[in-house]
Amino acid sequence: MKATTTRADYKHILPLQTRWADNDIYGHVNNVAYYGYFDTIVNEYLISEGALDIHHGEVIGLVVETGCKYFAPLEFPQKLDGALRVAKIGNSSVRYELAIFKQDEDAPAAEGHFIHVYVDRRTRRPASLPETLHNALVRITL
Repeated sequence: MKATTTRADYKHILPLQTRWADNDIYGHVNNVAYYGYFDTIVNEYLISEGALDIHHGEVIGLVVETGCKYFAPLEFPQKLDGALRVAKIGNSSVRYELAIFKQDEDAPAAEGHFIHVYVDRRTRRPASLPETLHNALVRITL
């Protein structure tokens, strides 16, 4: 299986660092760590853009679907870059596409996606995307 994207296909890049706890008994980063990287990349972008108030915002994003394809092993210690773009914006949902790159490489070690449905913090019912969130998403849309 080959990657379908390169570094240039993404609009937001976040430097990451593997952690000792990311490695598994086989000497490489365990698959569950990639989902932690993905969550970090998405939330760092939204918070830094002022699009998500994790403590007091009226809406929160709930993950309803995830997926990941792996192309090259990673290990501790290794510097990485996490990449993010938005593939689709709905009324209350977003499809994020992500990749993890070894630092200074153009082919990803992994590609993945998250779909968030944004809901009212109190009722947990789907809510329209606030304008600040929508605008931040548009900036990194394909």
